[in-house]
Amino acid sequence: MIPLPITGHDAPTVPLRHLDQLWFQAGGTLCNLTCRHCFISCSPHNHEFGFLRLQNVERWLAESLRLGVKEYYFTGGEPFLNPDMAAILERTLEFGPASVLTNGTVLKDEWLQRLRAAEERSPYSLEFRVSVDGASPQQNDPIRGEGTFSRAMEGIRKLLAFDFLPIVTVAQMNGDESADQLFADMVAALKNIGYARPRVKILPALRIGAEAERARGYRDDERVTREMLTDFDDGLLLCSFSRIVSDRGVHVCPILIEAPDSLLGDSLADASIPFALRHHACYTCWQYGTICSNPSAGLHDA
Repeated sequence: MIPLPITGHDAPTVPLRHLDQLWFQAGGTLCNLTCRHCFISCSPHNHEFGFLRLQNVERWLAESLRLGVKEYYFTGGEPFLNPDMAAILERTLEFGPASVLTNGTVLKDEWLQRLRAAEERSPYSLEFRVSVDGASPQQNDPIRGEGTFSRAMEGIRKLLAFDFLPIVTVAQMNGDESADQLFADMVAALKNIGYARPRVKILPALRIGAEAERARGYRDDERVTREMLTDFDDGLLLCSFSRIVSDRGVHVCPILIEAPDSLLGDSLADASIPFALRHHACYTCWQYGTICSNPSAGLHDA
């Protein structure tokens, strides 16, 4: 489902103050899972966006150096369905710190061994973020699919075995459970599989894509107005310091890649323009800040 801009709304704009982060839609929209809340409805059958191959990523890495990018993120779809993913991360670690967002269910020892060696050669860090939707199979599997919680936990065990300390992101799908309780439950589940000091980030639901059909979409009044940015630090918004590359070009942010107005240009320089917060999903970013990036008030080391 393509999110459409809010019509009749005089939306405030946010400038790109500095391009600190560069994201890559490395896995396109192809995923081995069909999560019932996915904001771009990724699935085994969604080929709307394609993989980014190593040579494509190298072009953007070269341009990013000239613009002072400080760190790199890789998302999808499931990035590790991309046959170039291990090589892409190896190459990126020659440029800066890298984070890869994964569901953790397709990781292979061969890839992790390569990536452990690559991080040890590099002066930069490699982060893994593993996504789940609850702290138990009973919470997670109705949204992600039967058996996916245990498969994600096995992926986390693999990462720990190769001395990676993944950030586990948990979407708050049950309105009856507080973020604090969900955090505590997830920490307990991770300690149970041997993750001594787990890193957990609680995420809000984005009410677009599949989630709009599973639960509800945004209400008309859930939008960002000019008044809401008065005395608000727009540096908390991802669009003020980040852009994302897909196989179509450069977009404003990972959440809105399907929106026609999110495509800003064919180069990072072309995409260094202000963006109007006319989408309902911008409201969630205004509420919670940089929900996509690793640094966040919602990230805890237990």
